[in-house]
Amino acid sequence: MIHVAKLTFNPFQENTYIVYDDTQDCVIFDPGMYTDEERRQFDDFIKAKSLKPVRLINTHCHIDHVFGNNHVHQKYNLPLEIHEGELLVLKQVPEICMMYGIPYSDPSPMPDRYLQEGDIIEFGTSKLKVIFTPGHSPASISFYNEEKPFIIAGDVLFRESIGRTDLPGGDFTTLLGSIKDKLFIYDDHTIVYPGHGPETTIGYEKVNNPFLQ
Repeated sequence: MIHVAKLTFNPFQENTYIVYDDTQDCVIFDPGMYTDEERRQFDDFIKAKSLKPVRLINTHCHIDHVFGNNHVHQKYNLPLEIHEGELLVLKQVPEICMMYGIPYSDPSPMPDRYLQEGDIIEFGTSKLKVIFTPGHSPASISFYNEEKPFIIAGDVLFRESIGRTDLPGGDFTTLLGSIKDKLFIYDDHTIVYPGHGPETTIGYEKVNNPFLQ
């Protein structure tokens, strides 16, 4: 059985996801730990569940989703995986942090592997399919699990909202297309785990999301 754990970190209240199954292998999505205490909280969860981190993935590379990349990279010896279209966004993180006045003392490693639409993330006995969902950022990717089913959606789709599109590389029309053409094709009961706020479902958003009516 596959499990999804959510830990919320940093001043942006970003959701970090740890996806694991009964083999204890886990994939870490968007580690947002910023302080020493948050890094301890993350490590304590991994230890308490006896998990073995095997993949480190960013859905996209805005600052709040990458603060913990280097910690995971160093402590668990994991290479970073992103979509190649997010590389420039990742490289701009130090500059963006300066603009926000946020110290950035633990810079992210550069990626070792690029993910593309249709790739299958395998860990333990579980699989996640990569979905290309740009619009909030130039090359956001989401991850679909058929077993449960659920989607790790980054900042593409929220409960009764969508990702902002006023940041560099964002585009409102592209984002709506990603949601309607790439995510709304899945069953209504599919759970959506967003990068901020509570989870939702595809069916709920079809009916209640004011941006998608």
